[in-house]
Amino acid sequence: MQTIIQVADQKVISGRLTLSMASTQEELREVQRLRYKVFIESMGLTSLASEDGLDSDEFDDVCDHLIVREADSLKVVGTYRLLNPAGARKVGRVYSENEFDLGRLRHLRGRMVEAGRACIHPDYRGGSVIMLLWSGLAEYMRRHQCEYLTGCASISLADGGHNAVAVYQHLQKAHMAPPEYRVTPHLPFPIGQVEPARSAQVPALLKGYMRSGAWICGEPAWDPDFESADLFVMMPLANLDSRYARHYGVAA
Repeated sequence: MQTIIQVADQKVISGRLTLSMASTQEELREVQRLRYKVFIESMGLTSLASEDGLDSDEFDDVCDHLIVREADSLKVVGTYRLLNPAGARKVGRVYSENEFDLGRLRHLRGRMVEAGRACIHPDYRGGSVIMLLWSGLAEYMRRHQCEYLTGCASISLADGGHNAVAVYQHLQKAHMAPPEYRVTPHLPFPIGQVEPARSAQVPALLKGYMRSGAWICGEPAWDPDFESADLFVMMPLANLDSRYARHYGVAA
C-alpha cells in the first residue's frame, strides 16, 4: 500500500483512494451531488428533492469538506463536512444547534470541530473510505488546535423507531457523557413511547465513534425532514483511537 501525507494541502494517497480538501466551487458541487444521491434519492425523501440534484444548506460555504476519490476515475466516493470555530463564528452557530441546546458546551466553543454530512457511495462501504476520512479528520483537528469532535449521528426511523430506541438504550449503558457535557434536544424523539427492537443494530458511523472513545450526550432528537433520530456525539481528540492514525501514517 502506498501512503503519502502532505499536510499543507491535506492530501493522502492510500492504494486506489485519495483524500483531499475541497478547494473550488465545482468540488463542493461534487460533494453536494454525492450527498443528494445518498441522503435524498436512496432514502426516498421526496420532500427534500431539488431540481439541481444538490444537497446544500447555509453551512456549506463556511465549512471545509474532506473528499475521498477513486484514484483512477476521480469519482467522489466519500465526504465529511467540517466546521471549525472560525467558521462557526461566521455563521453564528453550529449545525447541531438546529436540533439541540448546547448551552453547557459554551466554554468549549473555541476548541470544537463539528463534523457532519458523513457520506459514502454505496459501492465503497467496505471500510477503507471511512478510515481514510477519519485519518483526515484527526489531522484537521490537530491543525486547528481543537480538542473536541462533535456532531449529530443519525439512526433511521424506517422501522418505526424501534431500532433507534434499542440503540439508545444500548449505548447509554457504557457511552453516556459526564453530566457537564449533556445536551437537550429541541424536539425529543419519544423513546418512552416506542417499543425497542430485540437487538440494537448500531449504524456503522455511530459504531465507529463509540469504538474510538466518543460519548453520546443525552437523549435523541427527532429530525422529521430526514426521518431519523439523531444523537449528539462528542469525542475528545485524546480518545481518538490511534489505529486510524497509525494505519495511514498520521502523526499522533
